[in-house]
Amino acid sequence: MQPVVTAKQMADLDKSCIEHMHIPGLLLMENAGLGVVRQVKKMLHGVKGKYIHIYCGPGNNGGDGFVIARHLFNMMAIVHVHILASREKISSDALINLQILESIGVPLFWGQLPDSERIPDLIIDALLGTGVKGALKGIIATCVDHINSYSCPVIAVDIPTGVNADTGEVAGLAVQADVTVTMALPKKGLLFSPGREYAGKLIVTDISMPFMAIDKSNPQVWLIERTDVRKMLPIRAADAHKNKCGTVAVVAGSKGFTGAACLTSLAVLRTGAGLCYLAVPKSLNSIVESKLTEVISWVVEDDDKGYLFADNNGELVKKIQQQSAVVIGPGLGQQPQTGELVHALLRGIEKPCVLDADGLNLCAGQTRLFREYRGDLILTPHPGEFSRLTGLPAPEIVKNRLEVVRQYAQEWQVTIILKGGPTIIGCRNGQVYINSTGNAGMATAGSGDVLSGMIAALLAQGVPAEKAAIAGVYLHGLAGDIAKKNYGEMGLVAGDIVNAIPKALLTCARV
Repeated sequence: MQPVVTAKQMADLDKSCIEHMHIPGLLLMENAGLGVVRQVKKMLHGVKGKYIHIYCGPGNNGGDGFVIARHLFNMMAIVHVHILASREKISSDALINLQILESIGVPLFWGQLPDSERIPDLIIDALLGTGVKGALKGIIATCVDHINSYSCPVIAVDIPTGVNADTGEVAGLAVQADVTVTMALPKKGLLFSPGREYAGKLIVTDISMPFMAIDKSNPQVWLIERTDVRKMLPIRAADAHKNKCGTVAVVAGSKGFTGAACLTSLAVLRTGAGLCYLAVPKSLNSIVESKLTEVISWVVEDDDKGYLFADNNGELVKKIQQQSAVVIGPGLGQQPQTGELVHALLRGIEKPCVLDADGLNLCAGQTRLFREYRGDLILTPHPGEFSRLTGLPAPEIVKNRLEVVRQYAQEWQVTIILKGGPTIIGCRNGQVYINSTGNAGMATAGSGDVLSGMIAALLAQGVPAEKAAIAGVYLHGLAGDIAKKNYGEMGLVAGDIVNAIPKALLTCARV
């Protein structure tokens, strides 16, 4: 996993490397520039004879641009460097690299934008970097607008100019990049909308920052990567049988919402659990059994009401306690009697549990149940559900999602998965994880039900709660990305995600 940093944390790391580890700033700048050059060569399939515009500001971001210009010029590219700052404002390390450009004859253009008669093969944005706060003004704003007017590809150095490195907010104009090459570690603003859309494809390049410098900074926010998930997945024994692969109880569904229960149950099996039992109201069992062939129904008397209620408590507690894990909530409905059942189950069972959807809604005002739960508990709210649990406005949750998830995961001593773009996982020890998979097509009914089933299946196979949450969220997003390739975003439905789970697992499987 890669630590995710704020602009200040990155600046402090740079300072620590220079002052305490005696790594020259010029070396870090050189490595940063070389990292971008590697991506330029990949994007253009070689640079000889290619016409490239590089826009540079006065700080270290501009200095990176000067390094890039030197290397591309030496590779026989046609490089024009546009400097949007006066010479006296160029910082020390950047100034040294500027002087090198002057000595070797790289074309420099001070404070002026090129005409639009010849479209460059590539534009490189090295204007302002991570220090941007608020809307761009003056010549920089004009330049950004000019860059965005071109049809050629754009690479942003570290972060697109105009994007807030800490929040991803864009107050006015920002460079629309196709690729962003960020230095050493991903910045928070590159992972949240709208910053991540402006960034395009994100490449993190190594600038030889020592790992001990990063460790000393005590990172608490992490970006989930495929290699991390691969290590978390269970390995099935050669003598496995269905009971040995984990069993999951699903308490879900009500009249009009049998689909949620079915999607969760299918996801359980597709993610590797050996058996799935679905507690279903008797009046709905024929519907469920017509949809599911591999799932075993626990038919529960419902007096033709079409929902589960508290009288079912004792029987369900006994059955759930015999399973490896449980999901409570998808499509349960919000009848008060169903709420009484959910509360009784949380008091009576101690198996690893995923609480989702109506299971969460029915616990609004009863969050002490989370702290008192005797097993591992994973909550999977979207911002609206989290708002009902915490009393915080949903926009405030979205704006401060990392801090809010950390706070309540520690307060309730649970794992919290805050669904969204991207999904955030908060753990009891204060660590927070940001997912790197998924797409907007997954904003469709039933997608969250699939996620709950996937996580429960991992729990049932012995994956610890926090790792099950991390791996489940990543695999869920990856399955969505695989489905997107087949159906696009607009046509994607939750069943497509279920069908893509096996390929997602194969992609991450340990060989």
